[in-house]
Amino acid sequence: MLKEAAIPLTDDTLAPGTERTLAILELLGRHRAGLSLTEIARELDLPVNSVFRITGTLHNRGYLQRREDDKRFVLTNKLFDLSRPQVREKSLVVCALESLKWLRDETGETTQILASVNHKMTVLEQCISSQPIKVSSTVGLQVPMYSCAPGKAVLANLPPVELDQFFAAVQLKQYTPTTLAAPELLTADLAKTRKRGYSTDIAEGLEGIHCVAAAILDEYRYPVAAITVMAPSFRLKRDQFEKAGRLCIEAAATITQRLLA
Repeated sequence: MLKEAAIPLTDDTLAPGTERTLAILELLGRHRAGLSLTEIARELDLPVNSVFRITGTLHNRGYLQRREDDKRFVLTNKLFDLSRPQVREKSLVVCALESLKWLRDETGETTQILASVNHKMTVLEQCISSQPIKVSSTVGLQVPMYSCAPGKAVLANLPPVELDQFFAAVQLKQYTPTTLAAPELLTADLAKTRKRGYSTDIAEGLEGIHCVAAAILDEYRYPVAAITVMAPSFRLKRDQFEKAGRLCIEAAATITQRLLA
């Protein structure tokens, strides 16, 4: 059997065209309002003709959109769609939609499914509450794992080695008075989550918002995502956490069944 030789990456082995393409995508990721052709060239110190060719290709392939009013380039959701988690070649979002709607109808509150990316939780899909006062976010939004219920549900189910890696890589910050910004506090909370099967967020990421979540596990009991209920704290009170948690556990188990069927 032929084996590929390991080629060290140096400036001589890198592909300039690929480097420029990725630099443009990363730049637009930091400027979600969009940038013009000349602004991209100026920011990256690249020839306008080169930027013109690359953005034209990305536009034709569906990675960029060019607004009609100001001709600025903005990212589309194509990269996000390509990276959406799958289990056994099944879309996590597709398998979760029915449970998201069921959980929303059972609780009357907004429900979301999130997956971890680089120690943050990314919103993959949501079903918004019909309540006059509701909580929601945008698909693709990223939030710290340790200050939200879905993130803590995933952390609580990680293998010990990966959890240690998380604590080594992430600096805990105090976002609200109730954020568990000390490792010992977060560790104790994760132990409670493992015992009861669901996690809670008592206004730890944003004041005035409570969340309850449960991890979605694959066939190896690895947390591939989490499903959550989020609501204003005056409506989702602490004495309702257990009921909401049980519903999240049921919804997560149903999603796992669909993924593994």
